[in-house]
Amino acid sequence: MTAFHAAVVHPDQSVTYCGEVSQAHVDEALAIAAVETAPCSAARHPRRPGSVFVLREDGDLDWYEPVDAEPFVMRDPDQKPRTVGGHPTTDDPSMAGERVRGRAGTRWISGAIRLGDGVIGGAMDTPGNPPRVVHHTTECPAGGRYLESAGSYLIRVASEPQLIYCPVTDRVGQFGPLHLSARALRNDGARRTNREGRVCVQIEVLGRARTPWTTGWDPAKKPGWQRILAAVRSWGVPDVFPAGRPAAYPGPGKSRSRSVWRSEGGHFGHVDVPGNDHGDPGAIDTAKVLYQARPIPPKPARPKVSVAHLVAAAKKDVPARDGHTTYPAEVRTVENALVAEGLLPRGYADGSFGSKTVSAYAAWQRSKAGGAYTGDAADGIPGIASLKRLAARHGFTATA
Repeated sequence: MTAFHAAVVHPDQSVTYCGEVSQAHVDEALAIAAVETAPCSAARHPRRPGSVFVLREDGDLDWYEPVDAEPFVMRDPDQKPRTVGGHPTTDDPSMAGERVRGRAGTRWISGAIRLGDGVIGGAMDTPGNPPRVVHHTTECPAGGRYLESAGSYLIRVASEPQLIYCPVTDRVGQFGPLHLSARALRNDGARRTNREGRVCVQIEVLGRARTPWTTGWDPAKKPGWQRILAAVRSWGVPDVFPAGRPAAYPGPGKSRSRSVWRSEGGHFGHVDVPGNDHGDPGAIDTAKVLYQARPIPPKPARPKVSVAHLVAAAKKDVPARDGHTTYPAEVRTVENALVAEGLLPRGYADGSFGSKTVSAYAAWQRSKAGGAYTGDAADGIPGIASLKRLAARHGFTATA
């Protein structure tokens, strides 16, 4: 039976070697991970037969490597970008030597957990092509500290995206800067899909393609996801899915159009990328993914009413002809409050502090809410104390 080296990769990428274990031990670990309620999930190395990982809810990654396997190289040296005239380019002559267009956007997302050494790719091959985002799923549970264990797995298999996101905890992890390429896509022949476009921001979301992670998820309550959207929008990525909504998984999938992939900017599923055969992220809700926060309208400023202006208005408006106004806006604010209190007929709320308004204000002064004034103190000419009481009930500010 095969023997395995056993090790634990911790969230800080330190590794604890645990010695050799048997095939039976690994089989048992995989059987436990297959239980739906177990706090772990298994994954195999996509390119090294026999190499097994168990992603743990506590953030650690159990790693089993056959003792007779070839020496393990975590990451091959990244090739330099193809260039023409010193500028990143592509095999297409029409794109040769084309420079990046537009202002640079966010490279590192504020508050994101740094995973790995921060170096995963290089410059883009086609910086003149439109910017894009590719959505993946990790095919492991969400919640807990799976973000760290899934991140360690992606590093070990050299398939890092720029970003990883947990829809349960709203935590964001980042492997490398957004303006450089990731490593989560296969090439489309000689075309390096990871290096397509001005940027190609790849996001691994904790979850499984068969159960879309957007189900029951409210982006309005997820500031971490909103920071991701703000970052990709800063690079000019449009809020569209040019290839349409990602297909449901499992299912027949959909065509992977090279022309759409190369010429259109926006959001794509892994299922849409030519040269790749994965079916993730499943039928996610694209409206939720592209969430646009509605701006909160500013609260209207509270109108200010000056006692001095009201007194001046009462002195000038009462003896003047009907309809005379002195400070009509402030007077109308007080009259509307008196109408609401049932003390002034609406037809007299005209901005003129006439005799009807004086009588209504006197009634306010005599009321318990207005201060229960009596005699000359309830003469209908506003004072600061009674005006503040009226202002507190009707949404304006009383000033001297």
